[in-house]
Amino acid sequence: MQLNALIAGLYDLTLGNEQGDSLVTGFAIDHRKIAPGNIFGAFRGAKFNGEDFIEAAIAAGAIAIVAAPEAEVNGAVHIADDEPRRLFAQLAARYFTPVPQMVAAVTGTNGKTSTAELTRQLWRMAGLNSASIGTLGVTTADDQVNTGLTTPDIVTFLSNMSGLAREGVSHAIFEASSHGLSQYRTEGLPVQIGVFTNLSRDHLDYHGDIDSYFNAKMRLFDEVVDDAGTAVIWADDRWSETVKKRVMDRGLNIFTVGENGTSLHLLSRTPTQLGQVLMVEAQGNTHRIALPLIGAYQAANVLCAAGVVLASGGALSDVLDHLPRVQPVRGRLERAVITKIGAPVYVDYAHTPDGLRAAIDALRPHVGGQNGGGKLITVFGAGGDRDKGKRPEMGKVAAQLSDIAIVTDDNPRGEDPATIRAEIMAGATGMKDGGERRAAIAHAISLAGADDIILLAGKGHEQGQIIGDRVIPFDDVEVARECAREYGHEASGASKPESAA
Repeated sequence: MQLNALIAGLYDLTLGNEQGDSLVTGFAIDHRKIAPGNIFGAFRGAKFNGEDFIEAAIAAGAIAIVAAPEAEVNGAVHIADDEPRRLFAQLAARYFTPVPQMVAAVTGTNGKTSTAELTRQLWRMAGLNSASIGTLGVTTADDQVNTGLTTPDIVTFLSNMSGLAREGVSHAIFEASSHGLSQYRTEGLPVQIGVFTNLSRDHLDYHGDIDSYFNAKMRLFDEVVDDAGTAVIWADDRWSETVKKRVMDRGLNIFTVGENGTSLHLLSRTPTQLGQVLMVEAQGNTHRIALPLIGAYQAANVLCAAGVVLASGGALSDVLDHLPRVQPVRGRLERAVITKIGAPVYVDYAHTPDGLRAAIDALRPHVGGQNGGGKLITVFGAGGDRDKGKRPEMGKVAAQLSDIAIVTDDNPRGEDPATIRAEIMAGATGMKDGGERRAAIAHAISLAGADDIILLAGKGHEQGQIIGDRVIPFDDVEVARECAREYGHEASGASKPESAA
Protein backbone atom coordinates (compact mmCIF):
# COMPACT_ATOMS: atom_id res chain seq x y z
CA MET A 1 0.00 0.00 0.00
CA GLN A 2 1.32 3.47 -0.87
CA LEU A 3 2.21 5.69 2.08
CA ASN A 4 -0.04 8.57 1.01
CA ALA A 5 -2.96 6.16 0.66
CA LEU A 6 -2.15 4.83 4.12
CA ILE A 7 -2.35 8.32 5.61
CA ALA A 8 -5.51 9.24 3.71
CA GLY A 9 -7.45 6.16 4.66
CA LEU A 10 -6.28 5.36 8.16
CA TYR A 11 -9.61 5.79 9.91
CA ASP A 12 -11.04 2.68 8.30
CA LEU A 13 -7.72 1.26 7.16
CA THR A 14 -7.11 -2.46 6.65
CA LEU A 15 -3.48 -3.46 6.37
CA GLY A 16 -2.43 -6.74 4.84
CA ASN A 17 0.16 -8.90 6.57
CA GLU A 18 1.16 -12.55 6.59
CA GLN A 19 -1.75 -13.44 8.85
CA GLY A 20 -4.34 -11.79 6.63
CA ASP A 21 -6.19 -8.51 6.73
CA SER A 22 -6.13 -6.79 10.12
CA LEU A 23 -7.98 -3.66 11.16
CA VAL A 24 -5.92 -0.99 12.90
CA THR A 25 -6.97 -1.04 16.54
CA GLY A 26 -4.68 1.58 18.04
CA PHE A 27 -1.20 3.06 18.36
CA ALA A 28 1.61 2.49 20.84
CA ILE A 29 5.20 3.59 21.42
CA ASP A 30 5.73 1.12 24.27
CA HIS A 31 6.04 -2.47 23.05
CA ARG A 32 4.62 -3.67 26.37
CA LYS A 33 1.32 -1.94 25.58
CA ILE A 34 0.88 -3.47 22.11
CA ALA A 35 -2.46 -5.11 21.39
CA PRO A 36 -3.33 -7.05 18.22
CA GLY A 37 -3.89 -4.64 15.35
CA ASN A 38 -1.79 -1.83 16.78
CA ILE A 39 0.71 0.34 14.89
CA PHE A 40 4.01 0.57 16.77
CA GLY A 41 6.29 3.62 16.73
CA ALA A 42 9.93 2.53 16.96
CA PHE A 43 12.02 5.62 17.65
CA ARG A 44 15.61 6.17 18.65
CA GLY A 45 15.84 8.08 21.91
CA ALA A 46 18.49 9.29 24.32
CA LYS A 47 18.04 6.32 26.66
CA PHE A 48 16.28 3.67 24.59
CA ASN A 49 16.18 2.62 20.97
CA GLY A 50 12.65 1.62 20.05
CA GLU A 51 13.96 -0.37 17.12
CA ASP A 52 15.29 -2.91 19.64
CA PHE A 53 11.68 -3.81 20.48
CA ILE A 54 10.26 -4.19 16.97
CA GLU A 55 10.36 -7.99 17.08
CA ALA A 56 8.59 -8.05 20.46
CA ALA A 57 5.95 -5.63 19.20
CA ILE A 58 5.23 -7.77 16.17
CA ALA A 59 5.03 -10.86 18.36
CA ALA A 60 2.43 -9.04 20.49
CA GLY A 61 0.29 -8.29 17.44
CA ALA A 62 1.59 -5.09 15.87
CA ILE A 63 0.62 -5.02 12.19
CA ALA A 64 2.74 -2.04 11.15
CA ILE A 65 5.93 -0.41 12.37
CA VAL A 66 6.73 3.29 11.90
CA ALA A 67 10.49 3.56 11.94
CA ALA A 68 13.52 4.93 10.13
CA PRO A 69 14.18 3.47 6.65
CA GLU A 70 17.17 1.42 7.84
CA ALA A 71 15.25 -0.33 10.64
CA GLU A 72 14.78 -4.09 10.27
CA VAL A 73 11.11 -5.05 10.14
CA ASN A 74 10.00 -8.62 9.41
CA GLY A 75 6.42 -9.85 9.66
CA ALA A 76 4.68 -6.45 9.59
CA VAL A 77 4.34 -3.47 7.31
CA HIS A 78 7.35 -1.15 7.57
CA ILE A 79 6.19 2.46 7.31
CA ALA A 80 9.55 4.13 6.77
CA ASP A 81 10.33 7.82 7.13
CA ASP A 82 13.37 9.93 7.95
CA GLU A 83 11.27 11.59 10.69
CA PRO A 84 9.34 8.61 12.05
CA ARG A 85 8.09 10.51 15.11
CA ARG A 86 6.39 13.09 12.96
CA LEU A 87 4.83 10.56 10.60
CA PHE A 88 3.64 8.44 13.51
CA ALA A 89 1.95 11.51 15.01
CA GLN A 90 0.25 12.33 11.71
CA LEU A 91 -1.05 8.79 11.40
CA ALA A 92 -2.21 8.62 15.00
CA ALA A 93 -4.06 11.91 14.65
CA ARG A 94 -6.23 10.32 11.96
CA TYR A 95 -7.19 7.63 14.42
CA PHE A 96 -7.83 9.65 17.58
CA THR A 97 -10.97 11.57 16.69
CA PRO A 98 -12.90 13.72 17.36
CA VAL A 99 -10.90 16.59 18.88
CA PRO A 100 -12.04 19.90 20.45
CA GLN A 101 -13.16 22.43 17.84
CA MET A 102 -10.85 25.14 19.22
CA VAL A 103 -7.29 24.22 20.21
CA ALA A 104 -4.57 26.58 21.39
CA ALA A 105 -0.97 25.91 22.43
CA VAL A 106 1.41 27.96 24.56
CA THR A 107 5.20 27.86 24.49
CA GLY A 108 7.94 29.79 26.30
CA THR A 109 10.39 29.25 29.13
CA ASN A 110 8.17 30.59 31.91
CA GLY A 111 4.44 31.14 32.21
CA LYS A 112 3.12 28.23 30.13
CA THR A 113 1.21 26.58 32.97
CA SER A 114 -0.35 29.79 34.28
CA THR A 115 -1.30 30.99 30.80
CA ALA A 116 -2.92 27.65 29.96
CA GLU A 117 -4.85 27.42 33.22
CA LEU A 118 -5.95 31.06 33.15
CA THR A 119 -7.16 30.60 29.57
CA ARG A 120 -9.18 27.58 30.65
CA GLN A 121 -10.72 29.60 33.48
CA LEU A 122 -11.66 32.50 31.20
CA TRP A 123 -13.21 30.16 28.63
CA ARG A 124 -15.19 28.45 31.38
CA MET A 125 -16.46 31.77 32.75
CA ALA A 126 -17.64 32.53 29.21
CA GLY A 127 -19.80 29.40 29.36
CA LEU A 128 -17.52 27.17 27.27
CA ASN A 129 -16.63 23.59 28.17
CA SER A 130 -12.85 23.93 28.34
CA ALA A 131 -9.72 22.03 29.36
CA SER A 132 -5.97 22.46 29.66
CA ILE A 133 -3.15 19.93 29.29
CA GLY A 134 0.30 20.51 30.74
CA THR A 135 2.46 20.46 33.84
CA LEU A 136 -0.57 20.26 36.13
CA GLY A 137 -2.01 17.37 34.10
CA VAL A 138 -5.35 17.34 32.31
CA THR A 139 -7.57 19.94 33.93
CA THR A 140 -11.28 20.47 33.37
CA ALA A 141 -13.98 22.19 35.41
CA ASP A 142 -14.64 18.92 37.22
CA ASP A 143 -11.34 17.08 37.47
CA GLN A 144 -7.55 17.14 37.28
CA VAL A 145 -5.52 14.10 36.23
CA ASN A 146 -1.73 14.14 36.43
CA THR A 147 0.15 12.97 33.32
CA GLY A 148 3.65 13.40 34.79
CA LEU A 149 5.00 15.53 31.93
CA THR A 150 4.52 19.06 30.61
CA THR A 151 3.97 17.56 27.16
CA PRO A 152 2.99 13.86 27.36
CA ASP A 153 3.88 11.31 24.70
CA ILE A 154 1.99 11.63 21.44
CA VAL A 155 -0.34 8.68 22.03
CA THR A 156 -1.35 9.94 25.47
CA PHE A 157 -1.68 13.50 24.15
CA LEU A 158 -3.93 12.61 21.22
CA SER A 159 -5.93 10.12 23.26
CA ASN A 160 -6.52 12.77 25.93
CA MET A 161 -7.61 15.33 23.36
CA SER A 162 -10.02 12.89 21.76
CA GLY A 163 -11.36 11.85 25.15
CA LEU A 164 -11.97 15.47 26.11
CA ALA A 165 -13.90 16.07 22.90
CA ARG A 166 -16.04 12.99 23.53
CA GLU A 167 -16.83 14.41 26.98
CA GLY A 168 -18.06 17.61 25.38
CA VAL A 169 -14.99 19.82 25.69
CA SER A 170 -15.08 22.34 22.84
CA HIS A 171 -12.05 24.51 23.79
CA ALA A 172 -8.66 23.16 24.85
CA ILE A 173 -5.21 24.62 25.39
CA PHE A 174 -1.98 22.70 25.93
CA GLU A 175 1.58 23.51 26.96
CA ALA A 176 4.04 22.97 24.12
CA SER A 177 7.44 22.36 25.69
CA SER A 178 10.66 22.54 23.70
CA HIS A 179 11.15 18.80 24.24
CA GLY A 180 7.63 18.03 23.08
CA LEU A 181 7.96 20.20 20.00
CA SER A 182 11.35 18.82 18.97
CA GLN A 183 10.11 15.25 19.49
CA TYR A 184 6.85 15.79 17.58
CA ARG A 185 4.65 15.15 20.62
CA THR A 186 2.20 17.90 19.68
CA GLU A 187 1.50 17.04 16.06
CA GLY A 188 -1.50 16.09 14.02
CA LEU A 189 -4.55 17.86 15.36
CA PRO A 190 -5.60 21.33 14.19
CA VAL A 191 -4.12 24.14 16.33
CA GLN A 192 -5.72 27.50 15.66
CA ILE A 193 -3.81 29.65 18.19
CA GLY A 194 -0.19 29.63 19.35
CA VAL A 195 1.14 31.68 22.28
CA PHE A 196 4.67 32.90 23.02
CA THR A 197 5.32 34.01 26.62
CA ASN A 198 9.10 34.57 26.89
CA LEU A 199 12.46 32.90 26.41
CA SER A 200 15.41 32.56 28.77
CA ARG A 201 18.06 30.00 29.57
CA ASP A 202 16.71 26.51 30.27
CA HIS A 203 17.13 22.93 29.02
CA LEU A 204 20.49 23.65 27.39
CA ASP A 205 21.59 20.22 28.59
CA TYR A 206 19.21 18.91 25.91
CA HIS A 207 19.28 21.58 23.20
CA GLY A 208 22.94 22.58 23.46
CA ASP A 209 22.63 26.33 22.96
CA ILE A 210 20.05 29.08 23.23
CA ASP A 211 19.49 29.35 19.47
CA SER A 212 18.65 25.64 19.20
CA TYR A 213 16.34 26.01 22.19
CA PHE A 214 14.61 28.97 20.53
CA ASN A 215 14.23 27.14 17.22
CA ALA A 216 12.64 24.20 19.03
CA LYS A 217 10.08 26.58 20.52
CA MET A 218 9.44 28.18 17.14
CA ARG A 219 8.27 24.90 15.62
CA LEU A 220 4.95 25.82 17.20
CA PHE A 221 4.60 28.75 14.81
CA ASP A 222 6.61 27.36 11.90
CA GLU A 223 4.73 24.07 11.56
CA VAL A 224 2.18 23.25 14.27
CA VAL A 225 -0.24 26.19 14.15
CA ASP A 226 -2.63 26.10 11.18
CA ASP A 227 -1.82 28.21 8.14
CA ALA A 228 -4.68 30.61 8.91
CA GLY A 229 -3.99 30.57 12.64
CA THR A 230 -3.13 33.32 15.11
CA ALA A 231 -0.01 33.97 17.17
CA VAL A 232 -0.54 35.64 20.55
CA ILE A 233 2.80 37.21 21.50
CA TRP A 234 3.94 38.78 24.75
CA ALA A 235 5.59 41.82 23.22
CA ASP A 236 7.93 42.81 26.07
CA ASP A 237 10.45 39.97 25.97
CA ARG A 238 13.85 40.44 24.36
CA TRP A 239 12.98 37.66 21.90
CA SER A 240 9.54 39.05 21.02
CA GLU A 241 10.56 40.96 17.89
CA THR A 242 12.34 37.89 16.54
CA VAL A 243 9.20 35.84 17.16
CA LYS A 244 7.04 38.45 15.43
CA LYS A 245 9.27 38.35 12.35
CA ARG A 246 9.11 34.57 12.29
CA VAL A 247 5.33 34.67 12.55
CA MET A 248 5.01 37.34 9.86
CA ASP A 249 7.18 35.28 7.52
CA ARG A 250 4.76 32.39 8.04
CA GLY A 251 1.78 34.65 7.34
CA LEU A 252 -0.09 34.02 10.59
CA ASN A 253 -2.35 36.57 12.23
CA ILE A 254 -0.63 38.45 15.06
CA PHE A 255 -2.12 39.48 18.41
CA THR A 256 0.40 41.29 20.66
CA VAL A 257 -0.01 42.04 24.36
CA GLY A 258 2.06 43.98 26.90
CA GLU A 259 3.58 47.44 27.19
CA ASN A 260 4.78 47.10 23.59
CA GLY A 261 1.63 45.30 22.52
CA THR A 262 -0.96 46.79 20.19
CA SER A 263 -3.89 44.40 20.66
CA LEU A 264 -3.86 44.58 24.48
CA HIS A 265 -1.65 47.56 25.34
CA LEU A 266 -0.60 47.56 29.00
CA LEU A 267 -0.49 51.22 30.08
CA SER A 268 0.30 50.77 33.77
CA ARG A 269 0.45 48.23 36.59
CA THR A 270 -0.07 49.20 40.23
CA PRO A 271 0.45 46.69 43.09
CA THR A 272 -2.33 46.56 45.69
CA GLN A 273 -2.77 44.72 48.96
CA LEU A 274 -4.63 41.84 47.32
CA GLY A 275 -3.22 41.93 43.81
CA GLN A 276 -2.70 44.67 41.26
CA VAL A 277 -4.57 47.13 39.05
CA LEU A 278 -3.90 47.03 35.31
CA MET A 279 -4.74 49.86 32.97
CA VAL A 280 -5.09 48.41 29.47
CA GLU A 281 -5.90 49.97 26.13
CA ALA A 282 -7.93 47.71 23.83
CA GLN A 283 -10.17 48.33 20.86
CA GLY A 284 -9.74 52.09 21.16
CA ASN A 285 -10.66 52.45 24.83
CA THR A 286 -8.86 52.38 28.19
CA HIS A 287 -9.96 49.77 30.70
CA ARG A 288 -9.22 49.27 34.41
CA ILE A 289 -8.69 45.67 35.55
CA ALA A 290 -8.53 44.77 39.26
CA LEU A 291 -6.49 41.57 39.04
CA PRO A 292 -6.47 39.31 42.13
CA LEU A 293 -2.93 38.04 41.37
CA ILE A 294 0.35 39.64 42.39
CA GLY A 295 3.42 40.23 40.26
CA ALA A 296 4.38 41.52 36.84
CA TYR A 297 4.72 38.02 35.43
CA GLN A 298 1.17 37.15 36.50
CA ALA A 299 -0.03 40.24 34.67
CA ALA A 300 1.82 38.98 31.61
CA ASN A 301 0.28 35.53 31.91
CA VAL A 302 -3.25 36.81 32.32
CA LEU A 303 -2.93 39.18 29.35
CA CYS A 304 -1.65 36.32 27.20
CA ALA A 305 -4.61 34.23 28.34
CA ALA A 306 -6.99 37.09 27.55
CA GLY A 307 -5.38 37.31 24.12
CA VAL A 308 -6.14 33.65 23.46
CA VAL A 309 -9.77 34.07 24.46
CA LEU A 310 -10.17 37.14 22.26
CA ALA A 311 -8.38 35.46 19.33
CA SER A 312 -10.75 32.51 19.68
CA GLY A 313 -13.78 34.75 19.27
CA GLY A 314 -14.42 35.92 22.82
CA ALA A 315 -15.96 39.34 23.48
CA LEU A 316 -13.75 41.99 25.08
CA SER A 317 -16.53 43.04 27.47
CA ASP A 318 -16.81 39.47 28.76
CA VAL A 319 -13.06 39.09 29.19
CA LEU A 320 -12.84 42.37 31.13
CA ASP A 321 -15.68 41.25 33.40
CA HIS A 322 -14.07 37.86 34.04
CA LEU A 323 -10.45 38.86 34.71
CA PRO A 324 -11.11 40.06 38.29
CA ARG A 325 -12.47 36.58 39.08
CA VAL A 326 -9.52 34.42 38.00
CA GLN A 327 -8.03 32.09 40.61
CA PRO A 328 -4.35 31.53 41.46
CA VAL A 329 -2.65 28.59 39.76
CA ARG A 330 -1.24 25.80 41.92
CA GLY A 331 2.40 26.40 42.79
CA ARG A 332 2.58 29.77 41.04
CA LEU A 333 3.03 32.41 43.74
CA GLU A 334 0.71 30.29 45.85
CA ARG A 335 0.44 31.44 49.44
CA ALA A 336 1.16 28.34 51.48
CA VAL A 337 0.86 29.73 55.00
CA ILE A 338 0.81 32.88 57.07
CA THR A 339 2.71 32.34 60.29
CA LYS A 340 1.22 33.45 63.58
CA ILE A 341 3.70 36.28 63.65
CA GLY A 342 2.34 37.46 60.29
CA ALA A 343 4.90 36.41 57.67
CA PRO A 344 3.40 34.87 54.51
CA VAL A 345 5.17 31.99 52.79
CA TYR A 346 4.79 31.78 49.01
CA VAL A 347 5.55 28.77 46.81
CA ASP A 348 6.57 29.26 43.19
CA TYR A 349 7.79 26.97 40.41
CA ALA A 350 10.61 29.38 39.41
CA HIS A 351 13.54 27.17 38.39
CA THR A 352 15.44 29.39 35.95
CA PRO A 353 17.32 32.66 36.54
CA ASP A 354 14.61 34.71 34.82
CA GLY A 355 11.83 32.81 36.59
CA LEU A 356 13.49 33.40 39.96
CA ARG A 357 13.93 37.09 39.18
CA ALA A 358 10.26 37.39 38.19
CA ALA A 359 9.04 35.71 41.39
CA ILE A 360 11.24 37.87 43.63
CA ASP A 361 10.25 41.03 41.75
CA ALA A 362 6.59 40.07 42.17
CA LEU A 363 6.89 39.80 45.95
CA ARG A 364 9.24 42.73 46.59
CA PRO A 365 6.54 45.46 46.55
CA HIS A 366 4.66 43.57 49.28
CA VAL A 367 7.58 43.27 51.70
CA GLY A 368 7.51 45.42 54.83
CA GLY A 369 3.94 46.67 54.75
CA GLN A 370 3.50 50.13 56.19
CA ASN A 371 6.26 49.71 58.76
CA GLY A 372 9.19 49.30 56.37
CA GLY A 373 12.30 47.32 57.14
CA GLY A 374 10.91 43.95 56.11
CA LYS A 375 13.03 41.25 54.49
CA LEU A 376 12.48 38.97 51.52
CA ILE A 377 13.84 35.51 52.32
CA THR A 378 14.37 33.24 49.32
CA VAL A 379 14.84 29.47 49.60
CA PHE A 380 15.84 27.87 46.30
CA GLY A 381 17.95 25.22 44.58
CA ALA A 382 18.61 23.72 41.15
CA GLY A 383 17.80 20.32 39.66
CA GLY A 384 20.43 17.65 39.21
CA ASP A 385 21.29 16.11 35.83
CA ARG A 386 20.14 19.30 34.14
CA ASP A 387 21.74 22.44 32.70
CA LYS A 388 24.59 23.21 35.12
CA GLY A 389 25.34 26.58 33.57
CA LYS A 390 22.25 28.19 35.06
CA ARG A 391 23.18 27.32 38.65
CA PRO A 392 25.57 30.22 39.38
CA GLU A 393 23.25 32.55 37.47
CA MET A 394 20.38 31.59 39.78
CA GLY A 395 22.65 32.17 42.76
CA LYS A 396 23.55 35.61 41.49
CA VAL A 397 19.89 36.58 41.01
CA ALA A 398 18.86 35.35 44.46
CA ALA A 399 21.81 36.99 46.23
CA GLN A 400 21.30 40.34 44.53
CA LEU A 401 17.51 40.59 44.86
CA SER A 402 16.83 38.86 48.20
CA ASP A 403 17.61 40.15 51.66
CA ILE A 404 18.41 36.59 52.73
CA ALA A 405 19.15 33.83 50.20
CA ILE A 406 19.19 30.23 51.42
CA VAL A 407 20.44 27.56 49.01
CA THR A 408 18.91 24.12 49.33
CA ASP A 409 18.14 20.98 47.33
CA ASP A 410 15.62 20.90 44.49
CA ASN A 411 15.52 17.52 42.72
CA PRO A 412 19.16 16.38 42.95
CA ARG A 413 18.47 13.23 40.94
CA GLY A 414 21.77 11.43 40.30
CA GLU A 415 24.07 14.23 41.48
CA ASP A 416 25.54 14.97 44.90
CA PRO A 417 23.26 17.61 46.48
CA ALA A 418 26.15 19.37 48.22
CA THR A 419 27.96 19.76 44.91
CA ILE A 420 24.90 21.35 43.30
CA ARG A 421 24.55 23.78 46.20
CA ALA A 422 28.21 24.71 45.93
CA GLU A 423 27.87 25.41 42.20
CA ILE A 424 24.91 27.69 42.92
CA MET A 425 26.79 29.53 45.64
CA ALA A 426 29.72 30.12 43.29
CA GLY A 427 27.55 32.73 41.55
CA ALA A 428 27.69 35.30 44.37
CA THR A 429 28.66 35.82 47.97
CA GLY A 430 26.42 36.17 50.99
CA MET A 431 24.19 33.14 50.50
CA LYS A 432 23.58 30.53 53.17
CA ASP A 433 23.86 26.78 52.60
CA GLY A 434 20.60 25.53 54.07
CA GLY A 435 21.29 21.84 53.50
CA GLU A 436 18.36 19.57 52.69
CA ARG A 437 15.07 21.19 51.75
CA ARG A 438 12.94 20.64 54.86
CA ALA A 439 15.69 21.98 57.11
CA ALA A 440 16.16 25.01 54.86
CA ILE A 441 12.43 25.79 54.89
CA ALA A 442 12.30 25.46 58.66
CA HIS A 443 15.31 27.76 59.03
CA ALA A 444 13.73 30.40 56.78
CA ILE A 445 10.52 30.33 58.80
CA SER A 446 12.46 30.65 62.05
CA LEU A 447 14.14 33.80 60.71
CA ALA A 448 11.00 35.54 59.46
CA GLY A 449 9.55 38.54 61.23
CA ALA A 450 6.11 40.12 60.94
CA ASP A 451 7.02 42.31 57.95
CA ASP A 452 8.93 39.62 56.06
CA ILE A 453 7.97 37.39 53.13
CA ILE A 454 9.40 33.94 52.44
CA LEU A 455 9.66 32.60 48.89
CA LEU A 456 10.11 28.85 48.36
CA ALA A 457 11.20 28.57 44.74
CA GLY A 458 11.80 25.73 42.31
CA LYS A 459 9.28 22.98 42.95
CA GLY A 460 5.93 24.74 42.91
CA HIS A 461 3.11 22.22 42.48
CA GLU A 462 5.38 19.15 42.66
CA GLN A 463 4.55 16.64 45.35
CA GLY A 464 7.75 14.61 45.24
CA GLN A 465 11.49 15.13 45.41
CA ILE A 466 13.72 13.08 43.13
CA ILE A 467 16.77 11.80 44.99
CA GLY A 468 18.81 9.22 43.11
CA ASP A 469 16.31 6.88 41.48
CA ARG A 470 13.65 7.41 44.16
CA VAL A 471 10.81 9.90 44.42
CA ILE A 472 10.36 10.99 48.02
CA PRO A 473 6.99 12.55 48.95
CA PHE A 474 7.59 16.28 49.32
CA ASP A 475 5.16 19.16 48.84
CA ASP A 476 6.52 22.65 49.57
CA VAL A 477 3.08 23.87 50.64
CA GLU A 478 2.55 21.08 53.14
CA VAL A 479 6.12 21.20 54.41
CA ALA A 480 5.87 24.97 54.94
CA ARG A 481 2.71 24.48 57.00
CA GLU A 482 4.32 21.69 59.02
CA CYS A 483 7.44 23.76 59.69
CA ALA A 484 5.31 26.76 60.70
CA ARG A 485 3.53 24.60 63.26
CA GLU A 486 6.82 23.19 64.54
CA TYR A 487 8.16 26.68 65.12
CA GLY A 488 5.10 27.80 67.01
CA HIS A 489 3.48 29.72 64.17
CA GLU A 490 -0.16 29.22 63.40
CA ALA A 491 -0.67 27.95 59.84
CA SER A 492 -3.46 29.27 57.69
CA GLY A 493 -4.35 27.81 54.30
CA ALA A 494 -3.74 29.55 51.01
CA SER A 495 -6.12 30.51 48.32
CA LYS A 496 -5.87 34.26 47.91
CA PRO A 497 -2.54 35.86 46.94
CA GLU A 498 -2.47 38.38 49.78
CA SER A 499 0.44 40.60 50.76
CA ALA A 500 2.15 40.89 54.10
CA ALA A 501 0.48 44.22 54.73
